Amino acid sequence: MDIRRIMETQSLHGTGKAKRPDAEAGVSFQNVIGQKREDREHERFQRQIAAIHEKGELLAESQTVESLAEYKQLIKDFMKDAVDAALRLEDKRGFNRRGRAKIYKIVEQVDQKLLALTDQVISGEASRLSLLDQVGEIRGLLVNVYV
Repeated sequence: MDIRRIMETQSLHGTGKAKRPDAEAGVSFQNVIGQKREDREHERFQRQIAAIHEKGELLAESQTVESLAEYKQLIKDFMKDAVDAALRLEDKRGFNRRGRAKIYKIVEQVDQKLLALTDQVISGEASRLSLLDQVGEIRGLLVNVYV
């Protein structure tokens, strides 16, 4: 009888354990912040890809060492950002070696394509169409990184 009376007074006065509505809101807030961060990264990657594409066309047209260096620097910056984003994502979702290996394999392929492109530009034997083809292949690999 005393137990029943204590339970009734707790339920009337609200002294029992209450649910925390802010805990659910906190998780939702974290999701929103995480989504906004991913959206910003995606937009940044798109801007970087557009800049790489423009510089690649300029490289194919001018075929100078300076434009090659600028093109390679843009790709280097993009790949650094992509690898950092992949590592943050891996840290957030746990360890996923397969996703990590994919990024590193693409980085290796891009590096090989850049070496071939560099050789063609330095030797002066490349046609504009050949350079555009290689620039397109590199761009495809870069898009594959952030998709």
